[in-house]
Amino acid sequence: MPRKLLLDKINVEGIKTFEVYRANGGYASVEKALKMAPADIVEEVKKSGLRGRGGAGFPTGMKWSFIDKKSGRQRYLVCNADESEPGTFKDRYLMEYLPHMLIEGMIVSSFALEANLSFIYIRGEFKWIIKILEKAIAEAKAAGFLGNNILGSGYNLELIVHTGAGAYICGEETALLESLEGKRGLPRIKPPFPAVSGLYGNPTVVNNVESIATVPWIINNGGDEYVKIGTLKSAGTKLISACGNINRPGVYEIEMGLPVEEFIFSDEYCGGVKDGKRIKAVVAGGSSVPILPAELILKTSAGEQRLMSYESLSDGGFLTGTMLGSGGFIVYDEDQCIVRNTWNFTRFYHHESCGQCSPCREGTGWMERILHNIEYGHGKMSDIDLLWDVQSKIEGNTICPLGDAAAWPVASAIRHFREEFEWHVLNPEESQKRNFGLIEKTLVA
Repeated sequence: MPRKLLLDKINVEGIKTFEVYRANGGYASVEKALKMAPADIVEEVKKSGLRGRGGAGFPTGMKWSFIDKKSGRQRYLVCNADESEPGTFKDRYLMEYLPHMLIEGMIVSSFALEANLSFIYIRGEFKWIIKILEKAIAEAKAAGFLGNNILGSGYNLELIVHTGAGAYICGEETALLESLEGKRGLPRIKPPFPAVSGLYGNPTVVNNVESIATVPWIINNGGDEYVKIGTLKSAGTKLISACGNINRPGVYEIEMGLPVEEFIFSDEYCGGVKDGKRIKAVVAGGSSVPILPAELILKTSAGEQRLMSYESLSDGGFLTGTMLGSGGFIVYDEDQCIVRNTWNFTRFYHHESCGQCSPCREGTGWMERILHNIEYGHGKMSDIDLLWDVQSKIEGNTICPLGDAAAWPVASAIRHFREEFEWHVLNPEESQKRNFGLIEKTLVA
């Protein structure tokens, strides 16, 4: 049986409530942490090898150690619960079914950072989850785990749920902080980094929901135990949001290093491709990571088995590899159109661009229009090269990674599936008929 650290109690009846969560070992890490020195908690997280689960995969303990300890200014911990990446829904799952696990992680992490005021910045569309979290916070406070003098330790902590306004850009940590301050969510130029000048100009750490929810297990069991799970560079377990043309879509907790082939075809996880069709391609880490054809997602360019880990998925760079990202795992069967999928992703990034950087503001619009023309049978062969040129001028030329997120899917689609783009150009009437059929089908449905 696969080992579960986060979801092992997910099916316990009433686990959303404080009483049941507490009866099943909940908040034990708070009791333990309050008897430790904050620096020792940071050290345990560093030893664990936990990497940020929001997409970038930066070592969590190292991020904590960067926070300014010399200025004497108030420190903040902000949980990034603005889960807006297409194909990713694991944080929503955690908050909806295990809210106290996140609250427990917030308390321990805040104590480690010596923060007395912390925030959960949540995506505005998650209306029902906001109520769940606020109820969990009230329960924890009534039990003495939040507020003044927690468990008689002398440590004070207030926890606030702040609702975003539905902007994808606010998943970027500095745009999130701008929004939290009541401003328009525009990414900041770095440096200074949030660890030095973050929320209200004070030292701040921004962590993903899954990252924070993992901290209680590490404190209860030790960083040395956590690092034994998974692989050398990808320790522990990871929540994967699996969707697309598979038999068993859902959220799965895997041990890092699980073979990609096993994840897709095992009945323990995705259960294979729907209707017995063949795999065409996979987006492994949410819409912003490069798409890979079946032969490259199952094996590396060297012929080795591809694993669900940061290092294995990125093996070969973007020529033959991709990224684990946020774990939004989308499987495409043989009937899916890569051009249409890429156009759909690009529409999203064009809509969500904050407009601050001209390469992203203008480039995403150009890419959307070019892809629309190709998909609907109005493209020229030169459009494919123009599309490649536009994406190359966006990547690496913006303040935040949204530009890269918009460019990478386009680049990888052309790199691996150029013949599909050419087919649309060479068969305009077939492209138009097919799309008309899709429109008719949608209208009937």
